Amino acid sequence: MNNFVTDAINLKAYNLSDSDKIIVMYSKDKGLIRGVAKGVKKPKSKLGARMDLLVANKLMLYKGKSLDRICQAEVLNTFHKTRQNMDKIFYSMYISEVVNNFGVEDDPCSEDIYELLYRALDKISNATSTIEILIAVIKFQIKMMQISGLGIELDYCLCCGKQVRDENMFFSSHTGGIVCASCNENYGLYTVMHYKLRDFLNACLQYDFDYVSEYDAKANEKVCMVCFELLKEYINIHSNKKFNSTNVLQEIR
Repeated sequence: MNNFVTDAINLKAYNLSDSDKIIVMYSKDKGLIRGVAKGVKKPKSKLGARMDLLVANKLMLYKGKSLDRICQAEVLNTFHKTRQNMDKIFYSMYISEVVNNFGVEDDPCSEDIYELLYRALDKISNATSTIEILIAVIKFQIKMMQISGLGIELDYCLCCGKQVRDENMFFSSHTGGIVCASCNENYGLYTVMHYKLRDFLNACLQYDFDYVSEYDAKANEKVCMVCFELLKEYINIHSNKKFNSTNVLQEIR
């Protein structure tokens, strides 16, 4: 059988001809996939808005030699509230770009990454405040890195191996973890991390995505922005591809 069915979220789109587009998607079963949406740019196309960015569909595709062809699409979620708010749009674009940059074809972690992306997009869409949006993005960032094999060490000093408890520490974006104050006298890091900030990030990593921890309830916008920027820098350093959405985020803030 050359046909296959999968759930997928639209990440990017490219024009192929006057009427066709190539859609880059992250699928639940096969990781990153690319499909041709024939005639999607025509007014009466059956695919139509289903091929818009940041839409989750149940798809039927025909397996081709180089590109698959999208035969049918049934909408699972349009995350419609996202399109009413610029912050939601740009943060959703950012997390979809993270998946596009770190995802691979036939990804063995495809189901985990798909579910994480879906839940993050849904949480952003239904958020009622900037803090809720940022917490969803932070949880996505730190969990995505963990799934991708780039988990961050937040409990033990990367230099001496000592557990860092209720004391300030320093964060290294290049090595992906914390360095205690004593070791940093020789290491020379500048990014100070308060232990309560570390505890907040640990909670975002360890708890289920939808669980509202005491740290979520106490977090303010300043704390969330510090965490977002810290994780964004770490992700940028370890990505082989450049990010476009982060430049836009910088401009709108």
